[in-house]
Order: sequence, then C-alpha cells, then structure tokens
Amino acid sequence: MRLDLYQAETARIAQEQAAALAMAKAILATGRSLTSLEQNGVLHALQILIENAIGKGKHLLKSRGLSVPISGYDTFKALSDCDLVPSAELNTWKSLVGMRNRIVHDYMNIDMDQVILMLKGNKEQFVVDFLRQDIARIK
Repeated sequence: MRLDLYQAETARIAQEQAAALAMAKAILATGRSLTSLEQNGVLHALQILIENAIGKGKHLLKSRGLSVPISGYDTFKALSDCDLVPSAELNTWKSLVGMRNRIVHDYMNIDMDQVILMLKGNKEQFVVDFLRQDIARIK
C-alpha cells in the first residue's frame, strides 16, 4: 500500500476509535457506569487502536528497508533502536501492547477498573497521536 494511503487509513481508524472512546468517557463523566456492551466497545476500540499502531510501526520499518519483527513488543523496540520513536516511550508501548494481548488472549483476566482509569486519564490519546502523526514526517 502506498505510504500516503496507509497514513490516511491509520488516521481515519484512529479518529473512528477515538470517537467511540469519547462517547464512553462522556457516559463516565455523568457518573454512570458503562454497561457490559459499552465495556466491550471500549475494549474493542483499544484493541483496534493498539493493533493499528503496531501495524503502522511495522509499515514504518518496512518502508525503510528494515527487518520487520513478528511481535508488537519487538516492533516498538526496533522503532526505538532506529530512533523512529523515542526510547523514553518504549515502556508505554510495552504496556499498551501488553494490554492488547490481554484483551485478545487473556480476556478473562482483564481488570475493567484499570481500563476505566486509563480511559479517564486520557491515556489512549498517546496511541491516537502516534496514528495521526504523518508517517512521512517520522524521522
């Protein structure tokens, strides 16, 4: 896929999922808890955002002729190693990839209270910002 088209699609997906999470935040701001369906929507939106970021990271590596790792952890380590993401962000990416892995593979052990705290703290914005960042301008 052409770099400009890929960037447009990652930004579109980021916008779509950020909007879904904003609706959940608006509900939480009223003091009402999220229903099971809404909680599932939050988890799905986070999964899509993080998977989209992993995909963008792999695309960045590939577009520069670099080796593309299989795991999300290794993808962000490789991006850090070649200064495409700041090394100071590596722990945040590790946590986010871990969250995605729990959502997908360890869904029976998700602490929804922690997910809600993350959402209330606007922590997903880190991923949204990465996805909106113009791929051609990343170093």
